[in-house]
Amino acid sequence: MFGRINFAVMGAGNIASTMADTVRKIRGVRCYAVASRSADKAAGFAAKHGFKKAYGSYEELVNDKKVSLIYVATPHSEHYANAKLCIEHGKSVIVEKPFCVNAGQARELFALAEEKHVFITEAMWTRYMPFAKTIREVIDSRVVGDPVMLSAELSYPIRGVQRLTDPMLAGGALLDLGVYPLTFASMFFGDEIARVKADCTFTPQHVDEQDSITLVYKDGKMAVLRASMLGTGDRRGVITFTKGYMVVENINNFESLTVYGSDYKKLARYKRPRQKTGYEYEIMACVRALREGWTECPELPHEETLRMMELLDEIRRQYRIVYPFEEGARQVPLVTAQAPDALIPDEEAQDASERVTEEQEQPVQPSSGQPREEAAESVVDTPQEQTAESSSEQEQPEETAAAQKQEQTAEPSSEQEQAEESSQEQAVQSADSGN
Repeated sequence: MFGRINFAVMGAGNIASTMADTVRKIRGVRCYAVASRSADKAAGFAAKHGFKKAYGSYEELVNDKKVSLIYVATPHSEHYANAKLCIEHGKSVIVEKPFCVNAGQARELFALAEEKHVFITEAMWTRYMPFAKTIREVIDSRVVGDPVMLSAELSYPIRGVQRLTDPMLAGGALLDLGVYPLTFASMFFGDEIARVKADCTFTPQHVDEQDSITLVYKDGKMAVLRASMLGTGDRRGVITFTKGYMVVENINNFESLTVYGSDYKKLARYKRPRQKTGYEYEIMACVRALREGWTECPELPHEETLRMMELLDEIRRQYRIVYPFEEGARQVPLVTAQAPDALIPDEEAQDASERVTEEQEQPVQPSSGQPREEAAESVVDTPQEQTAESSSEQEQPEETAAAQKQEQTAEPSSEQEQAEESSQEQAVQSADSGN
């Protein structure tokens, strides 16, 4: 494939907007077409982001012969059907995470793509980031001994987003947030897992709202992982070694790596290269694959995506969570779920969801996007070299306005309601700018 890549977007939500703004800064890639189930929404998106074509249906998009690569930015529940539509029309496709809802859907898509020799990959952005290689190299250097344990967490107060509690849209914390700690563990501890132990708390709709997952590896290492859509967490990944430990700030968009010795003194600190938004790496990987004639990206092979989907399936099996649209679906409640008092009441949550409708397009109700953090780095064409620092100060990631706690009463005032809704919206924009 030669010349510019004609980039297209399926779904005109907020994550698609961030991706469009990123793609405009990538050489050799052209913002060409966007499709939405609303022609007006597609036209508005195209005008805002400089796309040449705007379609009011996905079928029109996949029938455009000039489209080179389609980015699927629709709700989890729609990924399988949307990606299948692209493949059946011979269109290369990058699908937002999670790739599908279950491993069975993923196997079908990969088999179809292989049969038709069509490129497909998953947009799990941390897999493509160059700083991941830096982390891997420092781990492999054994500067503080051998790794023995890993912990990672990702939490944002986003339960007021309607999509996240809707079983019909594959809601829950696991597929939105839990997949990041799981991916962090997979990237740096591998996939030779001997045992999985998972537990969660439930929303009234019987989707998971908080996840606690322990992985025991065949070589004896352990990973302890957490995710929650009820509160704000530190987003850190901590790797324990025999002679020290390492701290990765923000497993959702790597910011820095700090190495400590057994005396708890800092040995080195590495900062990520400057980036556009962080989304550019996965698109550049796709461009390279298309020009080489590959059907997958070496940064995230199909088998790796499938392993993660199988792990997510096992965790949901332990939770006894089955989505209504899955084949042979049957939900078995473990407990009677109670909504915590501190959460936005149902009607207010629906209002909050409607205010973030641009986060991501869905077939019926408005919804928000997935939790990829929106970066605020300066724009450069190529990443700068990482630097190691020996200063004693450790950078702390910026906190979103959503971290400010709001008092709630049984009868919240209109002023309190406005503050709560604003907090929810800001949290979603920070947490969900990745799908």
